[in-house]
Amino acid sequence: QVQLVESGGGLVQAGGSLRLSCAASGRTVRGYAMGWFRQAPGKEREFVATISWSGGSTRYADFVKGRFTISRDNGKNTMYLQMNSLKPEDTAVYYCAVGRQLYGLGYVRTNEYDYWGQGTQVTVSS
Repeated sequence: QVQLVESGGGLVQAGGSLRLSCAASGRTVRGYAMGWFRQAPGKEREFVATISWSGGSTRYADFVKGRFTISRDNGKNTMYLQMNSLKPEDTAVYYCAVGRQLYGLGYVRTNEYDYWGQGTQVTVSS
């Protein structure tokens, strides 16, 4: 079993930055791809970014390209999401997740992830 805890969310003005963290416990996630998703009120959960098990490969949703950066520190069993140039439409609960397959290169679909955190709220004011 893996437990994931997100942190770093909060209220920020448009144009500002936040850094989300996702700390894993229970077992190492070193060999597994991880990802960030978000869900706004009344909307489905959507893909934001994913990173391969080694950290050498990343993929982003078009709406965050050039603004968000995903990274991981396998020694700390932690993944990050640096969010810059935030927009009001980025407001959502952000979730981290661990992929199903060993040595995965990253996934964009929610059904490819086995473990999820409880989420952290990000609110961007205009």
